[in-house]
Amino acid sequence: MMDTQLTIDTLLVRAENYFAKKQVISKTSTGVTRYTYADFAKRTRALASVLEHLGVERGDKVGTFAWNDHRHLEAYFAIPSMGAVLHTINIRLSTDHLKYIINDAQDKILLIDQGLLPIIESIKEDLPHVKAYIVFSDEEHLPTTNLQPVYHYEKLLETGNEQHVFPDNLKENEPAGMCYTSATTGNPKGVLYTHRSIVLHSMMLGLADTMSLSESDIAMHVVPMFHVNAWGFPFASVWFGTTQVLPGPNFNFKTLGDLIETERVTITAGVPTIWIGLLNELNTNTYDLSSLRSIVCGGSALPKGILRAYKEKYNIPFIHAYGMTETSPVATVSRLKSYQEGLDYEEKLDFISKQGIPVPGIEIKVINEQGEVLNNGKEMGEVLVRGPWITDSYYNQPEKTAEAVKDGWLYTGDIATVDSEGTIKIVDRTKDLIKSGGEWISSVDLENALMAHEAISEAAVISVPHEKWQERPVAFIVKSKTSNANVTKEELLDFLALQFAKWWLPDDFIFIDEIPKTSVGKFLKMKLREDYKSYTMSESL
Repeated sequence: MMDTQLTIDTLLVRAENYFAKKQVISKTSTGVTRYTYADFAKRTRALASVLEHLGVERGDKVGTFAWNDHRHLEAYFAIPSMGAVLHTINIRLSTDHLKYIINDAQDKILLIDQGLLPIIESIKEDLPHVKAYIVFSDEEHLPTTNLQPVYHYEKLLETGNEQHVFPDNLKENEPAGMCYTSATTGNPKGVLYTHRSIVLHSMMLGLADTMSLSESDIAMHVVPMFHVNAWGFPFASVWFGTTQVLPGPNFNFKTLGDLIETERVTITAGVPTIWIGLLNELNTNTYDLSSLRSIVCGGSALPKGILRAYKEKYNIPFIHAYGMTETSPVATVSRLKSYQEGLDYEEKLDFISKQGIPVPGIEIKVINEQGEVLNNGKEMGEVLVRGPWITDSYYNQPEKTAEAVKDGWLYTGDIATVDSEGTIKIVDRTKDLIKSGGEWISSVDLENALMAHEAISEAAVISVPHEKWQERPVAFIVKSKTSNANVTKEELLDFLALQFAKWWLPDDFIFIDEIPKTSVGKFLKMKLREDYKSYTMSESL
């Protein structure tokens, strides 16, 4: 067989040659930009040429600090196609973490959205490796800034070569991308993605039994492009000629509803908090969502009540996926097998609410503390994963690598059950499991059950110390704004008592205005634990 290399430039060339008329639709701070893949390819080549002129060499890291728009998409392809490394930087990290990852990666150039300039300006003195700044802007002139040297992206592109030729000797195992975990404790950990891993992951997204992404789709990228490459969708979309919709800076749920309706979006993806928020928006305003064939959900467990609401009210099915920064990220997908189509409605919802089976190319096993492989659907154990787009190391962190990668498997820290058909159900993170009287309680199961209640918008369950039982669960509740706001602790206790053993039931329910979130929209339980570390259990319910 021919020894051809799996490299990102080939994805761009395919779109350029065969899908030149297809569109990228990008919302920016001043309006909506529409252009073709032919235009996209020219601008991407021009960007590569100017980066080269600015001194970017093969293997150099180029950071992006930006929202989801067409300029960011151009950087996604220009940087790796010239042999450099695309480092997408989480715009919601603390300044200490930002300084850490930019310096750890040794980014040579930063591409920055104009609206985010103040953040980088505040830390520029602590970024010794950065040699230049390029600003994504809709304005003719840049605002006054202390960043030097600084360049206007659009004016810089005008000096570039739209016919720039990428290197013809790129190797598939060279690094192409880089992302850091959104650390809740300690410093973030860096993961390098190779050309090969990104191309294979992109191919997987097009399989009929995964996301079935295709040329005929109109894909809206809600997952931040700074978060695990927006789950790989931008790369796959360019390769397949998929029309892309990019929601731009500071989008809200109205923005998402409007874009789905006006652009006839067929597939989109995001974490559960996004779809909970959109559901609340749909209770207030009406949008035509009939074009949507699928919503991909991952990042944390998907409440069954959300599945039910979207299916029954809007006839929109969900594809439940599981993964992490270290897995590029998609490792499993929950889709019904052909012989499961005959299951009754509730059984189908139960199945889709699980994380499913490994996608083709990925292997997964769940082991207990003794290292025994589990498959009875009841026992909890840690999820181990391996495959061609699973990391085998953390960047510059050999000790963290040794803790996480053993005998060719990545130890994820996620706790799950797995049944005889290989279907996994994530029940918690190791740190979030609640041990009460020597028995484990899944905070995720309790949260999902609570969010199935019509009066609840968000729910998070944490452990609090208990003198007798070691730990006990306490639930934090955000009431729905469109339903019965007078739900009581006693009602919620009765509601859960129908589903769980008595010793699983929370000892208290605390009503708050909002569950704190991580930088990528997941519930931040560490903040709740910190805020309520002096919590005293109220009178028993």
